[in-house]
Amino acid sequence: MTLEEVLIQKFAERAQCTGKALEEVLLSAKENDCLTVGVYESAKVMNVVPDSVSFCVLATDEEWECDIALQIHFTLIQSFCFDNDISIVRVNDMQRLAEIVGDKTVQLEDAHCCLITNPVDGSWEDAALEKLHLFCEESRSLNDWVPEITLLER
Repeated sequence: MTLEEVLIQKFAERAQCTGKALEEVLLSAKENDCLTVGVYESAKVMNVVPDSVSFCVLATDEEWECDIALQIHFTLIQSFCFDNDISIVRVNDMQRLAEIVGDKTVQLEDAHCCLITNPVDGSWEDAALEKLHLFCEESRSLNDWVPEITLLER
């Protein structure tokens, strides 16, 4: 096995653990009022307080893959994230993401984009978020600029 194959294998193993870390971060951000859900709501946050954005999650599934408008929004959001050094990942199960970030009484219709923001007082820190930032940094070193994370099923 070559060194490159070993690194790729270790990266794949690490990618499996990131699904759990992402879920933990999203739930923690929701509890601490540091979560913005929805493409348009996320765009507003990026426009008004861009320095507060720490992490971005884009979600799609087979039903939405051919939606041109959504893909344009994703391209613009990715560009903003790259320009502002914001870690960004994709998930392939928008319904699962909606379950994690949504309210049990109301079904989310737009969970295609979720932003994790830094609180104004700086009181919220999460070790799992640091793991996700590291995962994104490692992905970029392997030329995977928007890595995909698989969310764990319940």
